[in-house]
Amino acid sequence: MENDVPMEDTFSRLERLGIKLPPASEPAASYANCVLEGGLLFVSGKGPSSGARGKLGIHYTTEEGYKYARETAIEILAVVQSYLGSLDKVARVVKVQGFINASAEFEEHHKVLDGFSDLMAEVFGDRGVHARSVFGAVSLRGGLPVIIDSIFAVREEEH
Repeated sequence: MENDVPMEDTFSRLERLGIKLPPASEPAASYANCVLEGGLLFVSGKGPSSGARGKLGIHYTTEEGYKYARETAIEILAVVQSYLGSLDKVARVVKVQGFINASAEFEEHHKVLDGFSDLMAEVFGDRGVHARSVFGAVSLRGGLPVIIDSIFAVREEEH
């Protein structure tokens, strides 16, 4: 991993990774996609856009869960870009919470969430390395295999 990805390189980094951000998804209920407060952008929980439904350890392997977490990272980046106008305004990925819809026997929650964490480091370099927590859940809305919420530090506008 490079030490840092220059701010102006975020779009070309996504292109090199073969990632085209989709339009930002809409909230699933009565809440905002994100809230900016005190230089921090709080992004509501998002899941994979592929329509996947099921539990890790029953319907999906750890490797498949990793892909769903990565897909969720792309969803979150789309929301951040839509709200800020550019990912170049991200100063740092600060904190991530992952919720993994899993069987009671499943123990690789952390490996699933690596799908999100690895992509953030690929896109932002050291600015993408974050604090995180991961939890196993008995169920998640809509039967999603993964839901991730996140907090980003936003660069102040230069005047």
